[in-house]
Amino acid sequence: MRTRSTTRPGGRVRRRLTVLAGSALALVAAACGGETAQEPSTSAGGGGATTIDTSKPVTVYLGRHYGIEPVFAEFTKATGIPVEFTTGKDPELRERLVVEGPNTTADLYLAADAGNLELAERAEVLAPARSEVLDGAVPERLRDRDGAWHGLSVRARTVVTSSERVPEADVPTGYDGLGDAKWKGRLCLRPSTHPYTQSLVSSLIASRGEDGATEVVESWVANEPTYIDSDSEILGAIASGRCDAAIVNSYYLPRLEAEKGEQPVRLSWVTDEPGVHVNISGAGITRHGDNPAGARRLLEWLATDGQARFAEVNFEFPANPDVAPRPELVALGGFTPDPVRVERFGTLQPDAVMLLDRAGYQ
Repeated sequence: MRTRSTTRPGGRVRRRLTVLAGSALALVAAACGGETAQEPSTSAGGGGATTIDTSKPVTVYLGRHYGIEPVFAEFTKATGIPVEFTTGKDPELRERLVVEGPNTTADLYLAADAGNLELAERAEVLAPARSEVLDGAVPERLRDRDGAWHGLSVRARTVVTSSERVPEADVPTGYDGLGDAKWKGRLCLRPSTHPYTQSLVSSLIASRGEDGATEVVESWVANEPTYIDSDSEILGAIASGRCDAAIVNSYYLPRLEAEKGEQPVRLSWVTDEPGVHVNISGAGITRHGDNPAGARRLLEWLATDGQARFAEVNFEFPANPDVAPRPELVALGGFTPDPVRVERFGTLQPDAVMLLDRAGYQ
């Protein structure tokens, strides 16, 4: 594998992953006298199967960074299609797509938050992917109803507490439980500017209405939380005694323990209705990219043949229900997810941001 890095406008880095696709592809290219090898696409929609130029790279604007390079490399090995990607934060990449318009180089927008994917769809920078493969692999509640984007992996955002200082009986069973006065000065939370916070509050609005969600957020604020803009640092703060309870994504603790061994932190699933807030990593084909067929092939592969690898590198749950999660996640036990469609996180995000501001949540 060869990795090439070149500086892009704005100081970002664009990397190209090229993997030798195997002797079969090489023989095809040789037999064609050096012409471009092509692959029939299994994608549905747009009149059926199309032919993909396997020498043409798929360019990805990428907001999900953990361990993704080997996944793209495996896709290239399986299909012969190179992948180039530019990394950044979800909102920044979404706005970049808006500003670039028809001049964008991106074929696929891959984000770590359903809210930003839905906002990208509403900004009309994504194109519907009409695909029986995707519709069969991704449950309805984890994808845009018009096919503009599809979830690829799932994370649950739930309660963590100190296993040394918090008795099991005191662990909150719901998000509102962290508003109990006993957690005053003992609570750590992500700030209001982070998409994880905004999507969580959007889900509270969806399930409780604006008044009910406001009551929950105001109770958190009343407990004078410490705001830390990193779930990893929040786990460290619990281990060191800086705080005793928090809300984090489910993959952080098992990933940390795989690296450093058992931690004095307890992850507990929210059991109060409507269940555990879940969000996704997902992707949508851009409206103005010049390789939509390759982008659709990558998206379908990530939802099927590459699904286990995509989810496991970040300790997330597969979106495809036919794919088993990592053993470390199975060991956490089952949970009931909030049934709200994740696309609502985008539609409710402006309301969530205003609610957080009114409540004094930093």
